[in-house]
Formats: sequence, structure tokens, C-alpha cells
Amino acid sequence: VLGRTEVSSALKQGHITPTELCKKCLSLIKKTKYLNAYITVSEEVALKQAEESEKRYKQGQSLGDLDGIPVAVKDNFSTSGIETTCASNMLKGYLPPYNATVVQRLLDQGALLMGKTNLDEFAMGSGSTDGVFGPVKNPWTYSKQYRERSRQDAQEDSHWLITGGSSGGSAAAVAAFTCFAALGSDTGGSTRNPAAHCGTVGFKPSYGLVSRHGLIPLVNSMDVPGIFTRCVDDTAIVLGVLAGHDPKDSTTVNDPVKPTTLPSVPDVSGLCIGIPKEYLVPELSSEIRSLWSQAADLFEAEGARVIEVCLPHTCYSIVCYHVLCTSEVASNMARFDGLQYGHRSAVDMSSTEALYAATRQEGFNDVVKGRILSGNFFLLKENYENYFVKAQKVRRLIVNDFVNVFGSGVDVLLTPTTLTQAVPYLEFIKEDNRTRSAQDDIFTQAVNMAGLPAVNVPVALSSQGLPIGLQLIGRAFCDQQLLTVAKWFEKQVQFPVIQLQDLMDDGSLVPENGKLTSGSLTQ
Repeated sequence: VLGRTEVSSALKQGHITPTELCKKCLSLIKKTKYLNAYITVSEEVALKQAEESEKRYKQGQSLGDLDGIPVAVKDNFSTSGIETTCASNMLKGYLPPYNATVVQRLLDQGALLMGKTNLDEFAMGSGSTDGVFGPVKNPWTYSKQYRERSRQDAQEDSHWLITGGSSGGSAAAVAAFTCFAALGSDTGGSTRNPAAHCGTVGFKPSYGLVSRHGLIPLVNSMDVPGIFTRCVDDTAIVLGVLAGHDPKDSTTVNDPVKPTTLPSVPDVSGLCIGIPKEYLVPELSSEIRSLWSQAADLFEAEGARVIEVCLPHTCYSIVCYHVLCTSEVASNMARFDGLQYGHRSAVDMSSTEALYAATRQEGFNDVVKGRILSGNFFLLKENYENYFVKAQKVRRLIVNDFVNVFGSGVDVLLTPTTLTQAVPYLEFIKEDNRTRSAQDDIFTQAVNMAGLPAVNVPVALSSQGLPIGLQLIGRAFCDQQLLTVAKWFEKQVQFPVIQLQDLMDDGSLVPENGKLTSGSLTQ
């Protein structure tokens, strides 16, 4: 399917109008409704934005590379006048009075907001299966590649695959061609994990490079807006729009090194690529292990120096993350009391405390309530020193591990993103949410604790025809260098385009010279 670059060029040359492009994506959203990728489709808003974009193009006053380009936004970012639910009963019907900074910056560049995407409730999960609007289905379940290699009847619900999470809706929206870029959030891997399972690029910026204002918080010290696209160049374009100081977010840096257009011919010769030995865990699938090794060989063949490195405190990251995450969750969720906004219990109450309790009992699912209870336990006066303070000290050790590795001359770390390919929903739900999150985010959590940039690059299809991704981790605020390396890597691996049978059958996606293009986009 035509990428953002080709479509942007077609818009500028008048081969397609923003309205035609918008209608095409709205049509694809309707045709792939079974994926449950969107909670809200903002059709009227998008068409109005397309109309305004069209006027600018006719007047030769395009706002830039994103003008007229359809995008989607995870439903935990505030969008003015558009329902923002966090996939929870607690916020059903909530209409924010303002846009998140990242949303506003996209709109200021002329992007078209197609809708709000599905997620785990309040972004607490790693499968996008625990939201009140139902689970998100992985588009690759319905791909020609998976159906042929696995011999599964994809129409049987019992066989559908998870997207990963918590930003699974955004990943599915991009993978299914319903938009060209989408925003997710990343607290412990919630952008990179679903990107790996859905075969997209999933980027987590350095903490402080992109504003969190308007992102409904999960863990303030780790949350960052994430970016989903179908190629690394598009990620760089979106990041260039989003990055920069925001007076509404004191954690954003004043003078960031803003990413620019990536070099057309990236060069990795002379770089030092680190392979963390602690990430070679027994649970890692043999296919991912093999691809990881082959990727290291690719870098070495290009003239990069590949060395094994040590991150000795990695084994403590999951426990440390759990304590810190739930502690901040307990604090952040306290604002949902039924008094100011969101759900309020209709049961007659004898006291304010009873109203709080009933509202939160009805508004939160068991996963959210469990994390609130855990966090409050860790923050009790008698437990604070033994849990929260110790976890903060371990976090500092984890941060220092990365500082020492990058200080030794390593430029980028190469690791797996996930332990396995996407798994069937029925297999995924056999484990509880906490266990699943600990397993699925084992390679991604430490990056959030250290505030580093990281990106998932889709590498190859497994023997079952499902995407496998690898993760690249960079130095803090060296996002440009990281994406440059990712672009080179992406070009080497040549990840195949998903072949969604339903869309191919009705002509929405047309095979051409062995690749897929969207014939109607440029007609």
C-alpha cells in the first residue's frame, strides 16, 4: 500500500484530494470493523478537516508533509469535543474541553483525525483484551500469509490472534491501512509490543522529548506518547512534528535536538552495536533467537562492530517496574471519584465515602482495581521504605547499567521486542493480566525506567506467517541517530506487506508486481 511519502506527493501533485483519501480510509475502517480497532470513528470531523486541507492545496498553501494525511489516536489522549474513554466505564461519555498537545500539533499540521483507537482499560495490559469495548483482533489473523501457512480457518473466532498492548487498536489501525500513522502511549512497552505483533514500526521517544500534556496518566515518570507507522521515514516525520518543549509539561526539555528528515542512504559502518546477554532468556522463541543472531550478522557485514554487553540489573526490572507502576497508578486513579467528571454511581449514598466506593467499584475493571490495591499497599507507611524506596534505588541501578554501556562506546542496543509471535486469544487469557504483562514486556520495561528511545522494526514472518520484530535502543535524546539506524535495518530486512484477503477480494488492495498497492488511492 502506498506510504505516507507517496500519498503526500500525490496530494501535492493533485493526483488525489484529501477528501478522496479520507473517504478511502473511512471505507477501510468500515470494512475492517471486525478488528474492533476503533472505539470512536470521527467521520464528520475528518471530512471537515479534509475539506479545509483541500482548500489549502488548491491555494498552494499546504501546511507540510502531514497535511491531508489520515491519522488515528489512542483513546487515552484528550481530544476536544470527541469522547475520550480510556476503554473504561469510568470515562464513558467524557468529552474533554481541550486537545492533548500531541493531538493539537498533528492537527496544526493539517492531519485528519479518523478516530480514537481501542486499548486495555486505562492502558493497563499487554494484549488490548481488557477494555470495556471488547478486545482488538490482530489483522494478521485474516492475512493470506497466516491462513496459508497455519492452515487455520481465520473466520472461526476461536482462532483469532491478539494484537499485543496496551496500544493494540492503534497498531491494528495502521497495519490494516485505515490510517498512515497513529498515536499510542508507552509506559512499559505498550507501543513496541503491539507493533511487533502487528508488523508495524513502533517508536518510543526519549522521555521529555514529546509532551505528555493531555495524555491521561498511568505512570507519570515513565509514560511517553508513542508513534505507529508502516515505515521508519514516516515515524521521523511525525516525531519532527511532535517533538519540542511544551510549557504545559514541565518534563519536556527546553532545547531538544529535534529530529529532521533521515538520510536517504543511512550508514551504520563504524557504529558499535551492543547485544545484551541478559536478554537471551530460555523463554525466547527459537525463531526470534535466530533472527536476532542474523540481524547482528547484518550489522557486522556492513562494517559495524557488534559486541556483547552486560546489563546486570535487568533481572530485577520486572519486580521494580511492578512496584513503581502500581504505586503511581494508585495515585493517578484517585482523581476518578465521580464528583468532577466521568461515571457517578446512581445508587443512593449515605456519605461521600460511600459514593466514592460505589463509583469506583462500578467504573473500574478488576485489573485496574487490583493495581490500585497493590499500589496503595506499597505506599503504606509501614511498607514505603521496604517497597517503594527500594524500587526507586533499583531503578537507579537499571539506569546506571544503560549509562555504563552507552558510556563504553556502544551506540545502539539490538534486542528482541517480544518473547514470541502473536498468540491466539484463548491461549493468551489463560494467564492473569499481571503475569501476561510481566512476560510480554520483559524486553521493553527497562527502557521506560531509563527514559531512553527505542523502536520496534518488523523483521520477518514466522513459520506460521506472523510478524516478528526486533528492538533497537538508543542513547537518551539521540532519537535521530536511532531512527537512522532503524531505517538502514528496515531496508535490509524488507519486511513483507500484509495481504488482507477480504480487502484484496473486493479490490481495496491490488497486488502489483508481487507487492501490494492501493490502486484507488491514485486514480
